[in-house]
Amino acid sequence: SPDEVIRKRLLIDGDGAGDDRRINLLVKSFIKWCNSGSQEEGYSQYQRMLSTLSQCEFSMGKTLLVYDMNLREMENYEKIYKDIENSIAAAHEKISECKKQILQAKRIRKNRQEYDALAKVIQHHPDRHETLKQLEALGKELQHLSHIKENVEDKLELRRKQFHVLLSTIHELQQTLENDEKLSEAEESQETQMETETKQ
Repeated sequence: SPDEVIRKRLLIDGDGAGDDRRINLLVKSFIKWCNSGSQEEGYSQYQRMLSTLSQCEFSMGKTLLVYDMNLREMENYEKIYKDIENSIAAAHEKISECKKQILQAKRIRKNRQEYDALAKVIQHHPDRHETLKQLEALGKELQHLSHIKENVEDKLELRRKQFHVLLSTIHELQQTLENDEKLSEAEESQETQMETETKQ
């Protein structure tokens, strides 16, 4: 179709500078130059061909310059792309390092909070030197109380023995009194019997 032909020509023509049209004009000029009758007409066609060739060479040079420029731009874009990739990789590494630093900071903060809590608990208790002094004082007091306990137990044992002796003495005295009472009764009975015998 005509549209397809135009599209292909535009694609071949590059940026639409008319190279394809100039080549066609050059071919037509060459044919006219070959078929020219007079010398003036041939010279005129020759000048047109030179002009068209100059335009084609200029267009080709321009196209080559644009092509080289595009190549340099592509190289520049690739360099920029690599720089961006390197920057992204560096940013990822920095983010990873920052995450590690954040985790470390969190651990340090947690440890400090635990240390502060332990310090508060420790502040509510006496120090080791004071505690040892108190333990030493309690040990001496306990030793003193132990001596007092031993003295009291010794006194209780002495009193128990004395009480036992007292009970034994009381029991012996009671036995003596009972014996004395029995003797008195026997003597009285004997005296009564003797008096009775005397009266008879």
